[in-house]
Amino acid sequence: MQNAKLQVEGMSCGHCVNSIEGAVKQIGASAKVDLAGKSVTVQFDESKVTLDAIKEAIEDQGYDVV
Repeated sequence: MQNAKLQVEGMSCGHCVNSIEGAVKQIGASAKVDLAGKSVTVQFDESKVTLDAIKEAIEDQGYDVV
């Protein structure tokens, strides 16, 4: 399993947390959102999903991965 911490702009509430964590879970990874730190820590299996796919899933929800 791989871990990565992504800086994400535009998150401000519980809905943001649910949107991001749900989108990442849908593609086969897990995410923990830190609103105060403007970050998302993801855990994923590289043989099943790429970091780029995770970033895309977050951006598809309307947030900016920086």
